[in-house]
Parts: sequence; structure tokens; C-alpha cells
Amino acid sequence: MAEILQRAGAWTFDGEHLRIVPGTERQVHQLRKVLGEIVVPLGAVAGIAYEPGGRKGGRLRLRLREGADPLSQVARGRLPDSSDPYQLPVEKDRTGVAEYLVEEVRTALLLAEVPGTACDRFLLPGPAVPLTATGSDGTVTFDGENLQLDWNWMAEESKTSAGPRRLGLGDLEGVEWTPALGWENGSLRFRLKEDQRALKPEHDPNCLVLWGVRQARETSGAVRLAAAVAARLPHPHGGSLPAQARDGRALPEADAADPPPKATAGGGPRAGTAPSGGGGSAAAGADHDVLLRRLRELGELHRSGVLTDEEFALAKKAVLDRL
Repeated sequence: MAEILQRAGAWTFDGEHLRIVPGTERQVHQLRKVLGEIVVPLGAVAGIAYEPGGRKGGRLRLRLREGADPLSQVARGRLPDSSDPYQLPVEKDRTGVAEYLVEEVRTALLLAEVPGTACDRFLLPGPAVPLTATGSDGTVTFDGENLQLDWNWMAEESKTSAGPRRLGLGDLEGVEWTPALGWENGSLRFRLKEDQRALKPEHDPNCLVLWGVRQARETSGAVRLAAAVAARLPHPHGGSLPAQARDGRALPEADAADPPPKATAGGGPRAGTAPSGGGGSAAAGADHDVLLRRLRELGELHRSGVLTDEEFALAKKAVLDRL
């Protein structure tokens, strides 16, 4: 178990999941608070790093596999650092704890042989519904199956003349979130399957304008709603059904995630994988061969410079402890 507690929140790693819990202080960004606790399975992690920041400490940064998380899929790295739930500011006196957590996660990734390739289904469930997002020209509500767009007095006539819009998930090709930057407006656009027009956000009846000067207030609602919609649409990399039930709850892990890796970070097999009957010795011999092969792979990664001396020593020790 590795854990770090900071004013901005807490990260806890148990060998299979990284739990991210936001802080409750006033300085913590609203998006972090409304997202609440996020449980990231090890299979969704692409990498983790501690970035020193001089006298003021540094930050932890978690990188997820492409297509593993609907929030990351729609945000595409455009969230401000202060609102990104996969970053954690670290005080200077907690540097050692942060580095230890990084080593634990990296070792677990090596032992579990988590691939760095893109996922063909979401491994995180996305925000729960219902949700409402407010823009400068209207609001949109999502109940898990349907979207309702209502316009206010600031909307262009092309929108108000058509009246409120109601869209079903079956009507959608995708959802796009563009953040507001400074005084430049952003947008929350719902792309329809049969509509290929490229209209400006203020004239698109399927698009909500996000006013630039209200960036902090509108970011939380819009990107969260976009992630909730994306989680319920076919996955962009596989076209498979969404790994989430319509009521907002995640499907069973066996359906929603990649096949479980052979071993946990602690080195032992996952629960329920113990051999039965008379095949115990054969399984033990096969496991021994796997560990020896893993040692050779670690040596090659170290010689090629992929692993540092410290990372190699940690991973090697973890494997040797199982022999």
C-alpha cells in the first residue's frame, strides 16, 4: 500500500487500483470536487511521474492509456492544471512519499505487463447522470439516454427559432468539448450521424457556446457532461458497446476491463486463480519459467535505458522474491 495525503487531495495505490480523492479546501478546483473519488484500475495506466518544482515542491502526474477514460478522451489534455484530476500538487516535504508511490505503480505496471497500446473500450465508467451544463446561450441536460437543449435570450435567432432540441444517444456520432481560453469562447458540440455541416458554434442548433470570461464556472459542467455522453456511445477505437450501464453504473469488471494480468503488484496471483486438483506442480513450474523470462526482459529494458538503475533494482527484487 502506498499513499500520499496533500491539501489538494489524496492518492492511494493498493497494487491493483489507484484511488484519487479530491481535497475539500476552498483552493481545490470545482471540477475535482464534483468528480469526487476516481478509482483507476492498473490496466488503464500508461505511466506516472513525479515532477520536481523547486522550492515549492512538485507534482504527481498520471498518464492514462488512450481510450481508457471518457473524461480524458473528451478533454485531450486541454484541462487547466488546477482542474486536472490526474495531477496532484506535492509539498516539498512529501517528495519522498511521492517518489515511493511512483516506484510502486511503475513496478506494478512492469510485473502486470500492462500494454501501452490504446484501449478498445473504456476502463473507467465516466461521470454519473443526470447532469446539466450551462453555457452563455443556453443549457443542456443529459439523463443517460436523451439530451435536452434549451436556449436563453443570448442565443442567436437560428437557435431560438427552432426551439428546444431533444436528441437521443442513437442520433449521435460523437461529442466534442472545446474549452474557453481567456476571452475566446469554447463550445460543447453534439455531432449527429446524418448532419455533416460545419456551422459556427453560435449558429449550430446542436452546440452550446461556452463564454470565455466564465471559463472556471462552465468548464466543470460542460466537460463532465461531455464525458458522460462519450462513456455511453460506441468506443472511438473499437466501435464496441459502451462499458457502462444506462443508469450510470459500471458494468462488471470482467465486461468493462481488459483481461486481468497474471500477477498483482505484490507478486502473487490474483484471487481465484489458484490451481486445483493435481496440477499444482505443473502450474508452479510454468510460473517459474515466466519469472525467469521476466527477469531477462527486465535486464534488456535496463540495458537499453528504458529502466533506470533504481527502477530495475526494484522490479528485479519483486520478481526474485517470488522465486
